[in-house]
Amino acid sequence: MNDIIYTDVLCIGAGLAGERVAIEAAEAGFRAICLSIVPARRSHSSAAQGGMQAALGNCAKGEGDSPDVHFADTVKGSDWGCDQDTARLFCETAPKVMRELAYWGVPWNRVEAGTSDYFQGGKKFSKTEKKEHEGLITARNFGGTAKWRTCYVSDGTGHEVLYTMDNRAMHKGVEVHDRTEAVALIHDGERCKGAVVRCLRTGKLKIYMAKATVIAAGGFGRIYKESTNAVICEGSGQAIALNTGIVPLGNMEAVQFHPTGIVPTNILVTEGCRGDGGTLLDVNQERFMPLYEPEKAELASRDVVSRRMTEHMRKGLGVPSDYGDHLWLDIRHLGEKHITTKLREVDEICKSFLGVDPVCQLIPVRPTQHYSMGGVRTNQDGAAYGMKGLFAAGEAACWDIHGFNRLGGNSLSETVVAGKIVGDKVVEFLKGTDVTFSTAEAESFLRQQQERIDSLLRKGGKENVYELRNLMQDTMMQGVGIFRNEAGLSKAVDDLKKIEERAKNIGLRSDGLGANEEMRLALNLPGMVRLALCVAYGALERKESRGSHTREDYPARNDRDWLVRTLATWNDGNDLPSLSYEPASQRYEIPPGDRGYGGGKIISADSKEA
Repeated sequence: MNDIIYTDVLCIGAGLAGERVAIEAAEAGFRAICLSIVPARRSHSSAAQGGMQAALGNCAKGEGDSPDVHFADTVKGSDWGCDQDTARLFCETAPKVMRELAYWGVPWNRVEAGTSDYFQGGKKFSKTEKKEHEGLITARNFGGTAKWRTCYVSDGTGHEVLYTMDNRAMHKGVEVHDRTEAVALIHDGERCKGAVVRCLRTGKLKIYMAKATVIAAGGFGRIYKESTNAVICEGSGQAIALNTGIVPLGNMEAVQFHPTGIVPTNILVTEGCRGDGGTLLDVNQERFMPLYEPEKAELASRDVVSRRMTEHMRKGLGVPSDYGDHLWLDIRHLGEKHITTKLREVDEICKSFLGVDPVCQLIPVRPTQHYSMGGVRTNQDGAAYGMKGLFAAGEAACWDIHGFNRLGGNSLSETVVAGKIVGDKVVEFLKGTDVTFSTAEAESFLRQQQERIDSLLRKGGKENVYELRNLMQDTMMQGVGIFRNEAGLSKAVDDLKKIEERAKNIGLRSDGLGANEEMRLALNLPGMVRLALCVAYGALERKESRGSHTREDYPARNDRDWLVRTLATWNDGNDLPSLSYEPASQRYEIPPGDRGYGGGKIISADSKEA
């Protein structure tokens, strides 16, 4: 008899989104289990540095902020690719959740007397205003925003919030089963009933049966060679949803490159560096962003800054190095006290991984893959399209508040805001549903996965899984990067199709038993290649430029033909995903228009242009 574990809620992922959903369920009296590849506090949420956006309006430069202003920034940032009703819900809920996190113990930076928090256009707050504001959650500046609204804990926000969240989860009785990985969803074609899970210590498979299953396993950045993502971010959550042949992934071609990944390790240094006043310099140590974006400069949205940096390097103004051209990030003028307190992780990263002291030296940076706007397509409740009982939250989901470019600080905020909202909807679902579990059905899914493992152990295929992964990553970097075109995307799709075929003939160089990384990657790689094909093929078919999706051969944003969200599904036997489209938003509170930065030609809905 196989091991079978029964639960009310199974969260695939124990980062901020997964644990926040689980907490909501546990507080309602339901059993909640989170699965995690690593210990919960090592989830990739802990790597988030800069902060969380929420319209609190406490600091002087945030004066006059509101959910309305946050909403407008989010819609413009998305290049009108987001679902506006969901974005509105997110912006209205975020301030409540930040205060809730403070109550739970997150040590937010606070408004302090005698600091720049008290200045607005050179004018100081009055004594009464000081008294009203001092001690409230403060904020820093981030790209693409009209107000300072990014709540932060120095530059270790994700770390602090995740530790607080994990404490809360333990307090509420949430179970975290770490060193485990979901390898398939259990379903009957209409309803999800749990997952087949592999123990990464022993290599053995288990069955988790659940009334509600939540995919919250983070992004898929590791389909690219150069990524700020942790090595665990391989998109396993999206892949098992795609492998159902039923659940679609939304906007997979929308992939964000962060302007400041350090060279050569690709570790992120926070947007907070630029928000606090850092500047980008070229080979001549001259500031160049105001030449391209006079109003926003370094604090245009991430897609714009990454494009401008790349354009500048293409002009021969990058800094040559053994690892390719890069640019400089200069935060020296912020001073030692600021850098070693509010940017302390940046200080440590630069010293530990580069041998650079940012107090007196420049930091080598260039745009690096960072975030996946695409993911498991859900409705506003977080319920996945096409399958009852399946939900998604966080970066694994296309909820969809980010559209084709997310604003810095919105994703970390989304983990806990969506976690709360989706968790509440999961509780509603559990209270109104009954489910009958079939042991035979579950064991048939387990047998399929065991056959995959047995095949890898005995087949002796010729393909090396590490070589195929490297080939996939190189293909994505070369053809599906910041700038895209027909020739590059077509070649990428063709090459990825060949890699997908070759992945059917993987052979292990190790024995594949126990805690074996080669076996884990061999099981995951086919799904990773399929995700890569969803990205590349979706980008090939989308003949416009919008947000992070920049087509050199279609440079205009085309609202007439492409104000839609891509939905990708995959059926076995196909070598490409099936693509369909739905309106980007059901209701346009803010009609499509000019973003106000990174402007280009826009083909409007009523345009006659071919």
